Amino acid sequence: MTKSPPRESTRPLLWGVLVLSGAANAVTSALGVNLVLSTVFGVVTLAAGIALIANYRTHR
Repeated sequence: MTKSPPRESTRPLLWGVLVLSGAANAVTSALGVNLVLSTVFGVVTLAAGIALIANYRTHR
């Protein structure tokens, strides 16, 4: 009897991080909050996007 491989739970987590950090980046940029905070959210958004692309390319 063969077992199916376990479903990866990283993709939904990465999508959640991407959406939340993107929204936080947009809000902090629009409100003129500290530039460092907005930059941190932007970097997190970029990292989540890159991780999603890497995850897709690895598992296709």
